[in-house]
Amino acid sequence: MAKAQGLEGLVLRRALLSRLLLLTLILLWRLLFRPYDTSASLNPSCLSSATAGGRLVPSGPILWPRIGAAIEASVVWDGVYFVRIAECGYEYEQTYAFFPLLPLCISLLSRFVFAPLVPMIGYRPVLALSGYVLNNIAFLFAAVYFYSRLSVLILKDPAAAFRASILFCFNPASVFYSSIYTESLYALCSLGGLYYLFSGANTVAMLLLALSGSARSNGALNAGYFCFQAMQHAYNAIIQKKRPILAVHAIIGGVARSICVFVPFLAFQAYGYSNICLGGISYELRPWCKARIPNLYGFLQSHYWGVGFLRYFQVKQLPNFLLASPILSLAIWSIIHYANKLLQVVQSLNMHDYNSFAALLSLLGTNEISEAVGASKNSSSSKSSQGLNPLLICEPSHLLVCFLYTRLSQQHI
Repeated sequence: MAKAQGLEGLVLRRALLSRLLLLTLILLWRLLFRPYDTSASLNPSCLSSATAGGRLVPSGPILWPRIGAAIEASVVWDGVYFVRIAECGYEYEQTYAFFPLLPLCISLLSRFVFAPLVPMIGYRPVLALSGYVLNNIAFLFAAVYFYSRLSVLILKDPAAAFRASILFCFNPASVFYSSIYTESLYALCSLGGLYYLFSGANTVAMLLLALSGSARSNGALNAGYFCFQAMQHAYNAIIQKKRPILAVHAIIGGVARSICVFVPFLAFQAYGYSNICLGGISYELRPWCKARIPNLYGFLQSHYWGVGFLRYFQVKQLPNFLLASPILSLAIWSIIHYANKLLQVVQSLNMHDYNSFAALLSLLGTNEISEAVGASKNSSSSKSSQGLNPLLICEPSHLLVCFLYTRLSQQHI
């Protein structure tokens, strides 16, 4: 425990170091090279007078206009949309591709925390500064959650959890965690939700995972964790406890929690449908509004960003694939290496020794199942324990390992 707490402080320091290093490199690159994206200078007035009236306007001349201009010029790519939404709300159809959690947090910070800076640097730079501060702080908390909460809990190895956390802090996409993007908030909500899920606090986990769906669209996929949990509980209720009613309760609870995780995504799509299709943002009814099941997000990704199945695989994207090739190669090699190691472990076991099989499952974190195997092995009827089928006592998460074990044991008969 003391070692884990010491490493937790070290992880926090490494995470802070990674942010300082990254921000230093960003400033250096901005001084040496002109930005590729020049959309930061595009800042027309808000379309709606209601949203424009809510802006914090300096009463006099800005005291530090150069600092404000430098901060404003740093807002590029998706950050332009998030700052614009925080300032003016959802004005255009394409802005609905950006989910509301980050703009809402930026707007609240700029009004209640950084409002005194508006007379000094201006309102839009304050919005941008709020986004930078928010995301960097969220990253620090996400790194600590990743190590001291989630990785130590699952891996049960502080050293391995520490290495994973360092890789998280210095990953190649780390720049997005310190820019005005949704990665930091999404990581914090997702990692926090998974920690509470594995800790048994399903309600807190559901709220955090639902909040992740307010930050990014793929947050809705976190509902799959509750679906998997429900399948595990249903499996244990039917196969081990022989109580089907518990399986029904588990499935109902899993479905209910999964729906709650989906709610932010569905609610935001309904909000967009109401504003665009019923509220009349455009004079002509948009084609996705006429669909039997309107899919705003899918239309935006396809129409404005060309996103679709295999549509990215084009010759003009070859430089981007080459840029990502080191990480893709490392990921593929890691998967192959892990699969080979797992196969070697299975093959090295005594195929007729269920205690060895239990040891393998214990290494994989399935202590309950390994104990069930040992109990079956030590039961009064050795004949029944020898005839025990691992597939009948294995959790769904490790059915592949159990299947390999069964097949290999049959080959050794």
